[in-house]
Amino acid sequence: MMTNAVQSNLIDVFAKMVTTLLVGVISFSCATTIAATPIPPPPTVPVKAYILLEPMSGKILAASHEMDRLEPASLTKLMSAYVIFDAIRLGKLKLTDDVLISEHAWRAEGSRTFVEVNTRVNVETLIQGMIIQSGNDATIALAEAVAGSEPTFVTLMNQYSQRLGLKDSHWMNSTGLPDPQHYTTAHDLAMIGAAIIRDFPSHYKYYSQREFTYNHITQQNRNGLLEKDSTVDGIKTGHTDAAGFCLAASAVRNGLRLVSVVLGAKNFKDREDASAALLGYGFSFYEGRTLYTNGQVVGNAGAYKTRENIPLVLHKPLVVLNARGSQVAVIPQLFVKKKLVAPLSASQPIGHIRILENNRVIADEPVYPEHDIALGNSFITFWDGIKLWFQ
Repeated sequence: MMTNAVQSNLIDVFAKMVTTLLVGVISFSCATTIAATPIPPPPTVPVKAYILLEPMSGKILAASHEMDRLEPASLTKLMSAYVIFDAIRLGKLKLTDDVLISEHAWRAEGSRTFVEVNTRVNVETLIQGMIIQSGNDATIALAEAVAGSEPTFVTLMNQYSQRLGLKDSHWMNSTGLPDPQHYTTAHDLAMIGAAIIRDFPSHYKYYSQREFTYNHITQQNRNGLLEKDSTVDGIKTGHTDAAGFCLAASAVRNGLRLVSVVLGAKNFKDREDASAALLGYGFSFYEGRTLYTNGQVVGNAGAYKTRENIPLVLHKPLVVLNARGSQVAVIPQLFVKKKLVAPLSASQPIGHIRILENNRVIADEPVYPEHDIALGNSFITFWDGIKLWFQ
């Protein structure tokens, strides 16, 4: 009979062998530490629904009524922003483009940036108006710039919702004005927030901007947590009489980012206190574990038309979530595109590294060549060209 210590050692050795086979390079221990800080139930907060999650893995740390379909008010603009940011990514819109303000945008009800009809305002200004001032007029102007009309843009919003896997959201306008068929959930809003952080980091910066001035009118960002907590860098507030006070918030502490969403608070203080309590709970009882640092080599690859070994690196740290004080065994898997052909740019991903915990994907990040890979000599290029012809 094997002792428990021998069994544990064999498990650790096997985990390391699997890791080496899958990745070729390991730089962290796969050992499991049993001791961990006990985790109490999450705090009770006075809202209709809430969720707290780690955005990269989607792991939910706390939630209540997170799947209830509720009015989102101006948190709708998270979905609008995602569509607009993707239009910029695709080259359909540029930050420097000037947008003609229609009468429909100018007459928008509710929060306003105070753009004037038949004037032209550049896209970046309108984005700041949409995010910081929650301007309905700026949002509609952007919707029209992307899709020609707000109704067509709303169709895009619903299509993008399906693409993001949001099963309990339906949009009727770009701004969040009340409508019986306009609804979402705390869960879906958190997923949209996570998607913005993940897919559009260069645009996420607007969510931490404290104030914005347009047309000689300065308005403060309505997210009061930005002033109260230096680790908070977003995301968005919302309010209507029917929806109550809503807030999607995100913060980073010691390399770990968390996202919270609260819906249906009675006042702005309750939504801020609830968000702060949830974020505090998450950071108190969970911690991020850095598996790979920015620029660390995680494996190697080869390519046609070169004989150079290609070190593969990450462009940002890879962090996974643990209960504070614990260290769960994980297995990395490295996937590289087939038929890589030089030249290759260090700015273009050529594969991805996936982290598994108990056969569940908890992280997935692109990998890049450590440096630009040039063509080999003329013989190598010619010979590999022949080999590619027969592939």
